[in-house]
Amino acid sequence: MSKLVIEAGCASKQYWADLWRYRELFGFLAWRDILVRYKQTVIGVAWAVIRPLLTILIGAGVFGTLAKLPSDGVPYAIMVCAGTLPWYFFSSALSESAGSLVGNANLISKIYFPRMILPASAVVVAFVDFAISMIILAGLMVWYGMMPTWRLCALPLFTALAFVTAMGPGLLFTALNVKYRDFRYIIPFVVQFGQFVSPVFYSTSVIQERFGDVGRIIVSINPIVGVIDGFRWAICGTTEMHWGSFALSSVLSLVFLVIGVKYFRATERTFADVI
Repeated sequence: MSKLVIEAGCASKQYWADLWRYRELFGFLAWRDILVRYKQTVIGVAWAVIRPLLTILIGAGVFGTLAKLPSDGVPYAIMVCAGTLPWYFFSSALSESAGSLVGNANLISKIYFPRMILPASAVVVAFVDFAISMIILAGLMVWYGMMPTWRLCALPLFTALAFVTAMGPGLLFTALNVKYRDFRYIIPFVVQFGQFVSPVFYSTSVIQERFGDVGRIIVSINPIVGVIDGFRWAICGTTEMHWGSFALSSVLSLVFLVIGVKYFRATERTFADVI
């Protein structure tokens, strides 16, 4: 009869096996968070549409109508939508996952399970909101009479990249938030600041026109830039992809994921004591 030893500091191979073994708990926690996310709200899941929709309308009005920035040959609202939706997914996943351990302190202090389940389930909840908000994109494309191209088939790949991009910083901030509660104030600032340094309301082609390839590469140090460019390439149809900056942004997303996983695993055994 085999003996199963359950401890937070187990070997990596055993840890990843535990993640699969506790998949039902992962599903339960994700479903629980989905159910309570908009509980006792008047309009419920409609918030998943209203929040990004208002951002899109304001961004299109300010940057498209007043500033008259270029939109890569598509209606400006659609270009902003293609940047806003992945940004909201990233920012929601980062914010929710960062507070997932602290928010489940009682559960962590009572039983063992791979703690990575908690931030991962928070990312899944953010993805559900993202999937619902895709209604906005469909509505805008119908409104402007814009037909999708074959590139739309690549959208699931860029969505998977968005998962990777969100998980890395999410795991890192989750672990840091347990030990240093100052991060509950830092994270909202990072999210707010990140929205303006990311090409949500403007195209990276504007950066390239003004600052050349060097400027575009510098902007792509921000990992979410590759996701946004990928979404615009898949959705807009006329947007050209700068593959060099996309590759840099994607590689940095993987680097952040590795750093996040390593730091999370290194500090995981102390969570129950510190939290």
